[in-house]
Amino acid sequence: MEPRVVLVTGASRGLGREVAERLLEDGWRVHAAYRAEARGTELEERFGAGRAHRADVLQADDCASLVQGVLDAEGRLDALVHAVGEFHQGPTSASTAEDCRWMLESNYVSAVALLGAARPALRASAGAAVLFGTAGLEGMQARTTTAAYTAAKSALRVWMRAVAHEEAPHGVRVNMVSPGVIPHAHSADDTHDPATVAGIPAGRVGRPDEVAAAVSWLLSQQASHVLGQDLAVAGGWLL
Repeated sequence: MEPRVVLVTGASRGLGREVAERLLEDGWRVHAAYRAEARGTELEERFGAGRAHRADVLQADDCASLVQGVLDAEGRLDALVHAVGEFHQGPTSASTAEDCRWMLESNYVSAVALLGAARPALRASAGAAVLFGTAGLEGMQARTTTAAYTAAKSALRVWMRAVAHEEAPHGVRVNMVSPGVIPHAHSADDTHDPATVAGIPAGRVGRPDEVAAAVSWLLSQQASHVLGQDLAVAGGWLL
């Protein structure tokens, strides 16, 4: 069988990079999307010539070019992992309308643009997509320091479920993975806050490889009957 082809956005660092590395180990042909110009050479060295793509996923034209670049190289696209989304922290009294707009564009609108571009290719391959949320969305608890960010992720979750329902007849599975407290080089400062860690029922923070393993499973045949789900990798945080 030919290797399956996956496009991973946000693949130059953080959890997106962890996911890309795990899928490469799983035998996927990984195409890595990035935004910072300086990362292209290193990503091509790691994932292969022609498999690193610079794109601004807030721009519909860039999303279309990104997907087309994968199709030109491989002739198919079997999976999409959208690991992009900026973070904003602060009370609502200090969050401006522009802050909220940026959170929506970065975390929600970017997914709409990218999945819209990839939809025909995913339908053709009966593929799968995994979006990135954040833990605790189903509880709708007050987020006193991350309201703008969580509101954007909540919008993404609602949209994800609708898309999953719409795409199911075409054989496309759409799900979400929602990390909890996962320290890594680019995580938020409060990820290392002892008070935050103390609130995790599992008694410890999570690891990036645990998030990557969840994405790997959601894209696998073992999860072939799973769609429209928000899989929290959070050790019970915010239950």
